Amino acid sequence: MSYKIGVDGGGTKTECMLVAADGQMIAGHVGAGCNPSVIGPDQATSVVSAALNSLRAQAATHFAETHGRAADPSTLITATLLCMAGHRSFWQEVANKLSGFGRVTTTDDSRPVLELATGGRPGLVLHSGTGSFVAAQAPDGSVHYAGGLGWRFGDAGSGYDLGRRAISQALLELQGWAPPSRLGPLVREHANLPESTDAGMVTRFYYQQTEPNRVIAALAPAVLRLAAERDQAARQIVFASTGELLDFSVGVATKLFSSSLLPTVTAGLSGPILTHPLVHEILAARAPFTLTPVAETPIEGVRRLLVRL
Repeated sequence: MSYKIGVDGGGTKTECMLVAADGQMIAGHVGAGCNPSVIGPDQATSVVSAALNSLRAQAATHFAETHGRAADPSTLITATLLCMAGHRSFWQEVANKLSGFGRVTTTDDSRPVLELATGGRPGLVLHSGTGSFVAAQAPDGSVHYAGGLGWRFGDAGSGYDLGRRAISQALLELQGWAPPSRLGPLVREHANLPESTDAGMVTRFYYQQTEPNRVIAALAPAVLRLAAERDQAARQIVFASTGELLDFSVGVATKLFSSSLLPTVTAGLSGPILTHPLVHEILAARAPFTLTPVAETPIEGVRRLLVRL
């Protein structure tokens, strides 16, 4: 009996799975984020190594329970797929140093959701989490990654972008330059600040965070809730941010498929922001292609890719 390991390594978490040769999931593992651009190369390597070793040990346990005898763990894993955030060359170097994990393949962390959206066929997917990106497979089979510039440089439609825009609007309201909305109290409560809070106190709170991207992105679900409840300031933020991501994806699709083929392009929406009913409705009304929400999580996309390895 042989096993495969799949890893979905992002900036927020590292989710892994151990599967049998037929694709049946045997065990899972969830660890901290492993984007080397965020936590550094040494810590990123440590997170992934711990996850891989944990799953390899679980493979040995499963084999022993199934066959009634022990096996050398280093011989049980035939293939490992690393779908990782961060620089490709870094993860290729990590893969080259791995031993006892079979044939190790590396790819971007966009591939699992692209697989879920298109099933390995030409098409594209818009994904939004803490950050955002567009991934596409062209008619010639080539795979492309677009956007995903990171929170410091702007990822439209992302949780961070929604939170950033909400804070910006709240600050203007607190300064008295924008009409009051529910965003002001929302941002103040998120920062656990008193009603007497001024703009300076809010600014200091967010600037002092050690992980501002995650703290700011955590505002996104509440902004979506306000937008769904028809708060106009929140709706404008959601419309502008996600609309910018859609416009970017149309540009990507036009370059890869040509404008005449856009109505036939398979396109998916991935992540809790883009699959939110309000956002789906907004984007579907503007998109030149049909947008289908992706229900499965990225780790399921990893499993499907593993089956096809």
